[in-house]
Amino acid sequence: MIEKTVAELSAALASGEFSSVELTQAYLDHIERHNATLNAYITVCAESALAQARAADAARAAGANNPLLGIPIAHKDIFCTEGVLTTCGSKMLHNFVSPYNATVIEKFNAAGAVMLGKTNMDEFAMGSSNETSYYGPVRNPWDLERVPGGSSGGSAAAVAADLCAMATGTDTGGSIRQPAAFSGITGLKPSYGRVSRWGMIAFASSLDQAGTLSKSAEDSALMLNVMAGLDMKDSTSADKPVDDYAATLNDSLQGLRIGIPRQHFAEGLSPEVEKAVRAALGEYEKLGATLKEIDLPNNHLSVSAYYVVAPAEASANLSRFDGVRYGYRCADPVNLEDMYKRSRSEGFGDEVKRRIMIGTYALSAGFYDAYYRKAQRIRRLIKDDFSRAFQEVDVVIGPTSPHTAFKLGAKTDPVAMYLEDIYTIAVNLAGLPGISIPVGTAAGLPVGMQLVGPDFAEAKLLNIAHQFQCHTDWHRQKPGALGKEA
Repeated sequence: MIEKTVAELSAALASGEFSSVELTQAYLDHIERHNATLNAYITVCAESALAQARAADAARAAGANNPLLGIPIAHKDIFCTEGVLTTCGSKMLHNFVSPYNATVIEKFNAAGAVMLGKTNMDEFAMGSSNETSYYGPVRNPWDLERVPGGSSGGSAAAVAADLCAMATGTDTGGSIRQPAAFSGITGLKPSYGRVSRWGMIAFASSLDQAGTLSKSAEDSALMLNVMAGLDMKDSTSADKPVDDYAATLNDSLQGLRIGIPRQHFAEGLSPEVEKAVRAALGEYEKLGATLKEIDLPNNHLSVSAYYVVAPAEASANLSRFDGVRYGYRCADPVNLEDMYKRSRSEGFGDEVKRRIMIGTYALSAGFYDAYYRKAQRIRRLIKDDFSRAFQEVDVVIGPTSPHTAFKLGAKTDPVAMYLEDIYTIAVNLAGLPGISIPVGTAAGLPVGMQLVGPDFAEAKLLNIAHQFQCHTDWHRQKPGALGKEA
């Protein structure tokens, strides 16, 4: 039963095929067998999960039929959860138990979803491989010697390996879409402001967005129906009407105009990945779409701009972690200054410290205009590129990553790691929605394809992704590294 999609599980629960308690216990048993190998979860909440499952069964018996009622979910350990450890994958928060729930958590709780636990992640969401976590790297269920992608790698691996039915993630520069591609699942980053950021521990406030990791576009639509909407507690939350994202999944793609960015099919793209993406584009042509080559001339500047803007915002956001009120505090500080220095140097990992230093430098009086202001101007150019493209096409499609999942420890150069997000970062800088779906394999590893739409066009993206999945079965392929037992 644990291999089913959320939509299938919802139907099975509604028909009485099995109960939420039985389903939740099956996932907990699977987690117990395999989490030690994958390291996908930091915290497993077995007792509270079964209590939520019992409540869901009682609610269903009383006539409730919410689509996510009784469905087990995992949450990235960046969302504050009341009474549960919330670490951000960092030693700095290794002992932090949140006193409140993030809005995203509250919404899933209200929908009757069952929280199985909190998933592993790159420390403070800074990374593209899930190797910077204080709790150790997550392993890819397709090949245990490879990364699952990051920073939402724990959530991606958990969904791919059936350690949950669905999972939340966050995406600052590709941290949902890239792990979705590496792990062979569907990952949606909504438009900036579509989902509340309240209670989601901040990395880069103008870029971070909560989203979904699931087995299908249909599942992502069901999740977004719960997550989306204005939150008065979040000043960055958008006051825009919320669509029924499941209602238009079966709309025809006849006449759909697909833009193919020249810059995403250039040097550096793996031939195997390009072959799989081109084949997927051919499927869209069969469904009535037309292809048009487009230019995103400033795309090559996105990584450089991002790695000024994001560290600058991170340096400000992470200044609150100083050992005073909560989190890690060094032993026996000599004075206040010593406590600040040692708590931060001991509590943060190398990548987090590297980005804090970069960001502080970029915001300093002598360099603000030379770096930060210039990066924001480039951001505007990137947004304008997309705006022009969407005057000609309905959606922009290309590879999610230049290659498939790489081996653990293979990328020790920080710059090489930063280039992992070369196709995804521009979407965050522009605040647009993007989704990655599996479209093939290369040497037994999943290949992901990214679809990008105009502002708040999530319903259309999910429709386009769902129609592809109705006519192919790449999203049904299962990893074999853990064996066939399910």
